[in-house]
Amino acid sequence: MNDHMRRIIGPLAGAIALAGLIAIPARGQLLEDEKNTIDIVKRTKNSVVFVTNIGLVRDFFFNEEKAPRGSGSGFVWDDQGHIVTNFHVIEDGLEYTVTLPNQEQRPAKLIGKEESKDIAVLKVQGDLKGLFPLRTGMSAELQVGQKVIAIGNPFGFDHTVTTGIVSALGRSIPGAGGVTIRDMIQTDASINPGNSGGPLFNSAGELIGMNTMIISPSGTSSGVGFAVPVDTINKIVPELIRNGKITWPAVPVSLLSDEYAQRLGVGDAGVVILEVPENGEAAKAGLQGLGRDRRGYYLGDVITAVDGTKVKSYDELFTLLENKKIGNVVTLTVTRNGKERKVRITLVKS
Repeated sequence: MNDHMRRIIGPLAGAIALAGLIAIPARGQLLEDEKNTIDIVKRTKNSVVFVTNIGLVRDFFFNEEKAPRGSGSGFVWDDQGHIVTNFHVIEDGLEYTVTLPNQEQRPAKLIGKEESKDIAVLKVQGDLKGLFPLRTGMSAELQVGQKVIAIGNPFGFDHTVTTGIVSALGRSIPGAGGVTIRDMIQTDASINPGNSGGPLFNSAGELIGMNTMIISPSGTSSGVGFAVPVDTINKIVPELIRNGKITWPAVPVSLLSDEYAQRLGVGDAGVVILEVPENGEAAKAGLQGLGRDRRGYYLGDVITAVDGTKVKSYDELFTLLENKKIGNVVTLTVTRNGKERKVRITLVKS
């Protein structure tokens, strides 16, 4: 802009502002949204950590030695030193270190993990002074369009802050073991490698999710990131701390994965029973698993519904049983050789 234009526009802008038509903040004055973000960052800076996964790697001569396998972010869960992060951040690790906000590195012990939800819990060793647990919110109350703030360590840059909105709710993404992670939060806040395991906040500074993954052809943020909702974290983490694992309700038989079921031509027709324990409730109820003769394997029973709700895959069955309890009696609809029947069975520990 040249001096002539400045002389014309400058007084005009001032006059419009004085007339109350537009609000021009004073130079250096922060907007309320900026103040909110800064306040949240200040309040949570001692609650976000950097996690390093150390495992065995082979050199050119096939010698094995310990070396970092990967890294990510994490956050302080309680005053006992428990750190929550993603399962894929700690996967296949032998040892773990946690870098605190003051850049001090501490060894950490793996307490528990749940692959199907991409959640893991570590416990940092040593003095916990200066570490503060995050305040948790409720993801069930989230609305599309509301502000979110992500904090993590992308590309090794500690305590990087990005902001955005909740882009969508109830998303489903592929998880470990052929099980879909459901009810994920989608956000356009920049999430990059290294952000995994970091917290996602609402404008009140409450934890509403854990940054987990992105969808991007380039491997960097494209505005489509996903976070595990805090309601899921609240359900999983306390049990991991107590027991080191999650016990899900399950049908008392072993099941064939969807991949192998498709090879047998089942497709999305149901869940194939692989084996039935001898003398167990399922065997007494007449359930049968895969059989084998000279021509190869043949199908036994295929589960097609639970309590009247159809299931097309192992993924759908897992999700359906997840909301039931161990000891519940359910009615399975099964088919064998084109004939359908119903079987009542008690759910057991997975």
